[in-house]
Amino acid sequence: MYSFEEKLKEIEAALERKRSKWHLDAVTYIDYDDIKQVIMTHIYKKWHLWDQSKPIEPWLSRVVSNQFKNLLRNHYGNYANPCPDQHLSDHDPLTCPICTKWRQSKKSAYDIKLAVTMENHIHEIHEKTDENINLDEATIRLTAKIQTQLNSRQFQAFKMLFVQNKTEEEVAIFLGFKTNEKKRSAGYKQIKNLKKIFQEKARKIIEENDII
Repeated sequence: MYSFEEKLKEIEAALERKRSKWHLDAVTYIDYDDIKQVIMTHIYKKWHLWDQSKPIEPWLSRVVSNQFKNLLRNHYGNYANPCPDQHLSDHDPLTCPICTKWRQSKKSAYDIKLAVTMENHIHEIHEKTDENINLDEATIRLTAKIQTQLNSRQFQAFKMLFVQNKTEEEVAIFLGFKTNEKKRSAGYKQIKNLKKIFQEKARKIIEENDII
């Protein structure tokens, strides 16, 4: 039986072959090396699922591809506007109930997660006119402000989710959340509620302190 360590070269090669499939390079807090570590950890945990009577390459390719899809969905897809008519010329987003619900519940998170090129971000994010925005400095200021409004465990969860790019499941495990529902990850409801709290506080801080 092969161990994870014995197949490390094949694992790293599989990740490199898929590197071009990762499409969120414009998001500064998601580095590809971090993504590699996340996926390698996943492969290590799922090592027992590889049928060692078969070649490892097809299994690795499938695992890496699935993890890319999951990570992209978690960082972007879950927040996209689900309205099927949003691109129609006669569609009015102000009166559309689906678009209205999305604006009220997920648009702020979508704006945070959205990958845009730096040269176009002034026009793509609320058409701001200030060309001297320092996003890194704004992030530091926002993090410092929000720390004063959260307890230590909440702030650690905030950093894990939005700074360290941890998955919701990793944060739930760290916080000791559990669930009795089938086919649901541990603490999914608690994490959902926490993220809502974080987004509301962040939006209020930004509005009141002119951070961005």
